[in-house]
Amino acid sequence: MSKDSIQDAVRKSLEKYFRDLGEQAPSDVYEMVIATVEKPVFEAVMARADGNQSLAAEMLGINRNTLRKKLQAHGLM
Repeated sequence: MSKDSIQDAVRKSLEKYFRDLGEQAPSDVYEMVIATVEKPVFEAVMARADGNQSLAAEMLGINRNTLRKKLQAHGLM
């Protein structure tokens, strides 16, 4: 799956989300998307890194301590 495919999937999901809201006003959309996408990203990267947090942090381009906090927050540790 390419970057464009992922962007298309997110865009289509958001369009459906807005349609499903109907007349309700959306709120906290950014936080909702980040919270929804972040966990599977960490799961996939940790699997790819065979559980090696240093490698996973490098792959993600984030600090290892940040990764550990995020993994704990998502119940992945």
